[in-house]
Amino acid sequence: MNLWETLLHPDREELENPERRAIVEAANILQVGEFQLLQLAYRDWYSEDLPEEQFDQLFHSYAIDGIVPPWARHYARKIVSEDQSGQLDYNQPRYHRYDCDYGVKTSLDARSICFALGLAAMMIGGGIVLSNFEADPNTSMFPPYFSDAELQPQSKI
Repeated sequence: MNLWETLLHPDREELENPERRAIVEAANILQVGEFQLLQLAYRDWYSEDLPEEQFDQLFHSYAIDGIVPPWARHYARKIVSEDQSGQLDYNQPRYHRYDCDYGVKTSLDARSICFALGLAAMMIGGGIVLSNFEADPNTSMFPPYFSDAELQPQSKI
């Protein structure tokens, strides 16, 4: 396959290889990458994480040679089957164990918002009260700030 054929038909390999098509379909269902799906399949089959020294070998055999391991094919078919039967929840943390930014995002409840607003109001109000105690009474609100004592005429002796 040359570069132009790849650019014109990027999904040609998946269409020609039904085993890779199953991997791509399962990865799309779980909303993860193909290599991450291979990692999940390895963990499901062997009950341990894929050793780092096998990363390159697995990636090369899958991406370059188009070889799909039997345990990955089994896992992909299981995911597709569970999705078609409606039993699959793709948001489960076990499917996203290799995502660095995965987390269930929760919205703030009204109690948290009220607490934050109350805290902000107390800080602003406390700042205003403290500034009133510290400031001297001024006769003008624009600089230079002269106090009443500075503006009183001084008597000459």
